[in-house]
Amino acid sequence: MDTNLSVVLHAQGDLRLEERPIPEPGPNDVLLRMHSVGICGSDVHYWQNGRIGDFVVKQPMVLGHEAAGTVVKVGSAVRHLSVGDRVAVEPGVPRDMDEFFKSGRYNLSPSIFFCATPPDDGNLCRYYKHSANFCYKLPDNVTMEEGALIEPLSVGIHACRRAGVSLGTTVLVCGSGPIGLVCLLVAKAMGASLVAITDLSSERLKMAKQLGADFPLVVAKEDTPQEVAHRVEGMLGSQPHVTIECTGAESSMQTAIYVTRSGGVVVLVGLGAEMASVPLVNAAVREVDIRGVFRYCNTWPMAISMLSSGKVNVKPLVTHRFPLEEAVQAFETTRRGQGVKVMLKCDQDDQEL
Repeated sequence: MDTNLSVVLHAQGDLRLEERPIPEPGPNDVLLRMHSVGICGSDVHYWQNGRIGDFVVKQPMVLGHEAAGTVVKVGSAVRHLSVGDRVAVEPGVPRDMDEFFKSGRYNLSPSIFFCATPPDDGNLCRYYKHSANFCYKLPDNVTMEEGALIEPLSVGIHACRRAGVSLGTTVLVCGSGPIGLVCLLVAKAMGASLVAITDLSSERLKMAKQLGADFPLVVAKEDTPQEVAHRVEGMLGSQPHVTIECTGAESSMQTAIYVTRSGGVVVLVGLGAEMASVPLVNAAVREVDIRGVFRYCNTWPMAISMLSSGKVNVKPLVTHRFPLEEAVQAFETTRRGQGVKVMLKCDQDDQEL
């Protein structure tokens, strides 16, 4: 085996490429030769700020949690995977069989392992060990890159499930970054009849239009939340049943509440400041439900079915590709907001997408 080149964050602003030992899988693990790993906004945030909320980088940490790879070693107790299998990695693995695990909401378990969340290492490296139960075999017609994109796609699935999107639902998505775009794709796949999407960037909204948005709307920072809500209502012909807020911006959260029809649902996906001023009484008297989203759970099988059947096409999301050796340039590209999704290719010998 060759060396285990890894992308390691040592402290705020200190990102390094370094060799680490190749891990040995335990009885319930598999060792993966990583293939495609996407860069997430959270990876860049840790790099630039050294923390996200209460999660602080205190020791060197391997980044990366949007990943797919090939099984090269199998733990003694693993039965459902074999050497050579191509798999997508679900980065959140519960450590305890607590009440959240038992109720199927393991993403809320306080002790969960999660790739590239301090102090847990991620998978932006050549070789990575992971729980076999959280590695999902990819069908032959699903590429490695699509496998890596299941992680952001899962955020969209979880958000749309929490929102109750179904046949005939009208939806507003606030923000057309990678997460806003996957929420758009999933909402359409789940039967949403009309989807409006907002962003400050007309470039990003072009991609949203290509991916099936019915009403892309450019907003300006000086627009009031009520003005944006009024414009959205005018485009859709009525207030949306569901608003999925993906920016974390206070004004956008305010828009989400004002625009959603009475009895509808606002789902908060984007993370902003801990405290936000929102028109809560407006939501209360109109029975608008406000629901949070924390990552995802039980989404990988559905995502794989969506990709394999062709119901969802995530391929256009990948706009930049870099070899693992050029990780710092790849991170810089993401930090500058260029393109949509930057993908790192960890396997020098495998040219498959």
